Amino acid sequence: MPEPNPEYIRELIEVVNASPYPEHMSMRLSEIAFDSAVIELDTGRCHLQPFGNVHGGVLATLIDTATFWAAFLRIPEENGMVNIDLKLNYLRPVTSGALIAQGTAIHSGKSISYAEASIYNSSRERIAHGTSTLMSLAGKGLKLRSRKFLDL
Repeated sequence: MPEPNPEYIRELIEVVNASPYPEHMSMRLSEIAFDSAVIELDTGRCHLQPFGNVHGGVLATLIDTATFWAAFLRIPEENGMVNIDLKLNYLRPVTSGALIAQGTAIHSGKSISYAEASIYNSSRERIAHGTSTLMSLAGKGLKLRSRKFLDL
């Protein structure tokens, strides 16, 4: 498998991190490679539910995002993806600090991909784990200047 074009990766990370929802959530795609991605989020007051814990929806968003980008580089460049199933388990509460979601693609097919992700707190304790089934959508790819793969 050819390596992704470093310019494509740089541009992809820039576009993702500047898009409205990741910006709104204060999360960022920090790493992406074939079959893996890392999403980071620095928790703030806006992420807390009334009891002072990070809201479960924030953790679900991190699982969803990490699994999506972990599977992304295997789909055709002209395609996009959507999540069609998300399952997660909350393992321990978190009230503050940095969160890191590490996603791994388990299966990448022509139309369906399957990935998992874990979220860790700043002490490297796992606070949530989940899986996602994703469907590739023809013609819905990102319009980036850089090509996904290097010419061989």
